[in-house]
Formats: sequence, C-alpha cells, structure tokens
Amino acid sequence: MRIAIFEDESATNFAPIALLRPVFELLCGHFSTRERALEFFPVSDWAAFVRPELADVYREEHPGCRVNNADWLHAGSTLLINGRWLADPATYATIRPDSVGIIDGTVAYLTLDPLEAALISGDNWDDALPQIARTRTPVNAPGKLARYPWDLIHHNPDQLRADFAARDFGLSQVEEQGQHIAILGPADQIFIDPSASIDPFVVIDARKGPVSIDAGAMIQAFTRLEGPCHVGAKSQLFRANVREGTTIGPVCRVGGEIEGAILHGYVNKYHDGFLGHSYVCPWVNLGALTTNSDLKNDYSTVRVPLSGDSIESGEMKVGCFIGDHTKTAIGSLFNTGSSIGIMSLILPDGELLPKHVPSFSRIWHGELIDGLPLEKGLATARAAMERRSKRLTSAQEILLRRVHATTQAERDRAIGRFAERTATVS
Repeated sequence: MRIAIFEDESATNFAPIALLRPVFELLCGHFSTRERALEFFPVSDWAAFVRPELADVYREEHPGCRVNNADWLHAGSTLLINGRWLADPATYATIRPDSVGIIDGTVAYLTLDPLEAALISGDNWDDALPQIARTRTPVNAPGKLARYPWDLIHHNPDQLRADFAARDFGLSQVEEQGQHIAILGPADQIFIDPSASIDPFVVIDARKGPVSIDAGAMIQAFTRLEGPCHVGAKSQLFRANVREGTTIGPVCRVGGEIEGAILHGYVNKYHDGFLGHSYVCPWVNLGALTTNSDLKNDYSTVRVPLSGDSIESGEMKVGCFIGDHTKTAIGSLFNTGSSIGIMSLILPDGELLPKHVPSFSRIWHGELIDGLPLEKGLATARAAMERRSKRLTSAQEILLRRVHATTQAERDRAIGRFAERTATVS
C-alpha cells in the first residue's frame, strides 16, 4: 500500500509545539499519526506533504520518504491521510477505496487515483481535496481530527487505550516483575518490555487503563504508574507519580507528579514539581520545582494564547504547551493555559509567569525581554543534544534561524504588551 500523510491549513494552529515538525509528528497515545500509519497499514512506499520550511529537515530525518513530491502521486493509487487524524488502529481495516472519510466536514482520509493526481500540487490540498471528495461515497470516519494542541491532551487517554489494544507486544516480563513490584488491576493490561529495568517498590495500577513500558526504560523505586499511560523506550523515571492519561516519549528523564500530559521525547523533568495536561517538546529542561496550573479556581474553561492570540479551548483542564529547547529555572510557575515558545529561557522571580512567552525570548527576573543572542542559543542546543548522543544538523539550524526571524513580530508585540501592563500596574 502507498500512503501519503499531509498537513492542511489547520496545522498552523499547533504553534508552538509544531513550529519545528509537521503536525503528524506530534504524539498522542503511543504514536504520532505518521508512526501509527506506518505501524498498522501494510505500507510499501510513503510520502509526506509538509509546510515548505519543514521539508529539508524532514527529508533529513526520513530519507526513505518522498517529501512534497506531487509527481510521486502519479505512480499509483495512494491513501491520503490527514496528519491531524487520531484514530483507533483497529478501524484502519474498514477503509474502502471508493469512500472518503469525513470528520466535521473535513477529509480525514481518501484514496487518490493516479489520474486525479494532476489536481494536487504541493500547496493546494485544502482546495483540491474537497473537489476530489465529491466523487466518493462520504462516510463518517472513526476517531477525531485534532484542531489545537489541547485536543492531543484531551484525546490522549482514549488513544492510549486503543494503541495498547492494537499493538502486538510479544514477550512481557509482568510475571517476573510481579515478585517485587505491586500490580493493581488485570495483568493483561500491563506490558513490560523484557529489556526494561524496574526496581522494587514500584506500583503499576491498571485498574483505569493499560500501562506499557517500552524497551530499555528504567523505573526507580517508589514510582507509581497509573493507567492509561505509556513509558517510551530508554526513558527513566525517578520516584515519579505518573497519573492517568500520560505519555512519556523516548529518552526522557522524569520525576515529580505528572497528570494527563505528553512528553514528546528527550525531555528532562528530573526534579519534583507538577506537570498537568501539558505538551512538552524535545530538549526542554524543566528546573527543580517547575510547576504549572491546569485548572482555574472558578472551574471555567481555559483560554490559551497561541502565537499571541487568545483562543478559547472549551476545556476545563489545560496546562502549558512548551516548545523545543526551552529551559526553566528553579521554581518556575506557569499559569493555566500557557504557551511557551521554542528556545526560550525562564528565570522567574517567584510570581506566576506570563501566559504567553514567545519563541526566543526570556523571562528575566519578572521581565519579558528578547532572548539571548541566537548564536548562544544554538550553542546551548548543540551541547544539550550532544549529551544524548544527538547532533544539531545544518538543516535543523537553518530552520531554527528561519523561525527566529518569522517569530520576531510576535516577540515584539508580546514584549510591548507586557511593558504596557507592567506600567499600568505600577
């Protein structure tokens, strides 16, 4: 089967967590949409259609993928998958080539005939797909289309359950580990990879949903895992209280309390502090006692400032969304529904931080100011990545420089607004 995963115009709603990656690389459940498709479809060849600024980095990361290559669509029948589609993998088998899957009036999937490929170019998906969809039998697609970052958090518990049920895990060491850890709930709802290391006095509670621990993970004593949750490969948990609805991606270092959150991968949250209903991108370091609020005192729904524009989430529990390479110092306190851009530096002064911290900016003793020189930020990124045997490539550096330039106006507006509010209060 040939598949092509595409971004539509709504992908821009996922700043700051999708500034450096296509929306279909964001985690929900055990996988990103791309990983889920490649895992559960019988894929022979695949393509991706992404925002132009992401193309070079994506080609570098996925050399076997045809990136933004519209000519490739002429070579055979291709299943087109909306990158925002969150679905139970078990429903993939129900897709019929003569149908179009629709969610809230938007195409979730469609099988493209080679003769129709001429209607699609690299930048007209939102115009071409509705035209092609009119020639298909419309069906209600299973699952959801994420619209904003908080949708990933909202749907994560159900997606964790679906992904667990769909995976063929193979050998598990639940019985062997059961001699020195506490298991609550059905053992068949727990998977522990044979290469994972779990200390005594760990509690795994599967009464509300499944728990999975992937290869090479390390779970320290006095950690509690409450399902549904997932611990990615080579992640380490240090006396952590992981509550339901949490996904911890690969190679994370995690301590403290986490609830209903997604750590994309390569996140350092070693110390105590609460992280709730939040999405944290790679190479973020959360200093000791960094904590966020995810619930307002009056229990009203939360507004989130995405790219500086306040958006009504419709959700009562929303934490923070933190972009790549951001660092927080000891005692950072994030308000409900905060948006923190990429490569930002947070040095608090004991009060709640602004809800909107643009990319490449600083909180410096209570003031929102422009960030450190970009070259210093890039040097820090290189050092952090080298600590995990990764390298900042030239394509990634070019993308960071481009995002730095394109977010300058957002930065200027936010700093100006902050200065005005501070002057009014004083």
